[in-house]
Amino acid sequence: MRMKENILYAWVMGLALVVLWPGNARAYLGLCCAKCGGNMPMNIPGGGVPENYEFRFKIQPSFMRMNGLRSSASNVDGDSLLGAPAKGKFMAVQKYMDMNMQNIAVGYSFSEDFFVGLMGMYQDNRMGMAFNSVMTGKTGQSSYIMKSNGFADTMLISKYRLFADDPLIPTNQFSLFTGANLPSGSISKRNTTHPLAVRQTELLPYGMQLGSGTVDPVLGLLYQGSSSPWWWGIDGTYTGRLYDNSRNYQLGDVYKLDAYLMNQLTYNLLWQVQANVEWKGHIHGQADEAASGFSGHAVHGDAASPLMTPQWNPANYGGVKTSVTLGIQWQPAPLHIIDLSFTLPVYQRLNGVQLKDQFGVMLTWYVEIPTGKSIRNLTYPVGNAISDLGF
Repeated sequence: MRMKENILYAWVMGLALVVLWPGNARAYLGLCCAKCGGNMPMNIPGGGVPENYEFRFKIQPSFMRMNGLRSSASNVDGDSLLGAPAKGKFMAVQKYMDMNMQNIAVGYSFSEDFFVGLMGMYQDNRMGMAFNSVMTGKTGQSSYIMKSNGFADTMLISKYRLFADDPLIPTNQFSLFTGANLPSGSISKRNTTHPLAVRQTELLPYGMQLGSGTVDPVLGLLYQGSSSPWWWGIDGTYTGRLYDNSRNYQLGDVYKLDAYLMNQLTYNLLWQVQANVEWKGHIHGQADEAASGFSGHAVHGDAASPLMTPQWNPANYGGVKTSVTLGIQWQPAPLHIIDLSFTLPVYQRLNGVQLKDQFGVMLTWYVEIPTGKSIRNLTYPVGNAISDLGF
């Protein structure tokens, strides 16, 4: 097993030991905390408003499947793109992609208004590639699986509450979201699983790399409202790509808009529905090794030869995606939440030939650790609950 994977597993086990260590803190009954304004989605960075003077931990495995090709709003037959590069075709075309991700996040609320968090991610990508007839003859196989794995970019976030209509139990509140994506993910992963040795030293295409290679600022405005047993919110964020990375390209800017609605069924169970919209720009520039011809071209080392796959065209990235997310949250014990969500695409308009989203699933284990200053260190007996939901 690789050293990075050993480090990741040690990190997870260490975190689990910390959050499960017995303590004297007592929690409010139920999933939500009345003082902070209610429930929060687990898959939207910055969603919800955490209680003050408390630590937050999240362990969040997820899986995403992409399958089939699309250009603009129309599906594309991948086999029709295979053929002679000199005739505008490609040596290899992507068929599907599986993304396994493991997010681990920690955060702390310094006051009723200010929260800071840090999220790291380990990522494993597997992309099925189909060969044209010439490559099939050279390799003796009609396809192969392109792979990359390792730590991805790290996300630093902060949230400052700008307005709340009630300081104790707000029903409407706005927050400013700021942060940055830090370039901890590699942009130098190689095509080591290619059946031809000469191709194994080439860079993987842009979408198979693990990071942006740049420090990317994030800015957003968040709204949350509530009227028990309902909670809702709208979060809008922007991620800027402001300069070229060390390989002479930059990823496209990203705009996201997430709207969610939650309904609490019992004190320890809720369901939720979300609408998720993402607009992403195409890649600007070209990787240094693609410009030199060392990577991504039909003839290895010849920058004048055609691109070997659609993935090496920087224009074939970005677009608009709209998805719907359905999920449930369950509190198995005080201060612990288990969240399961499923995401399905409803509209995709992509820039150039790309793989389209098929579905995504995310499981979250969320733990709160109140400090001595937290209001939730007080005891709230069951008999004192102000409603059947326990809050």
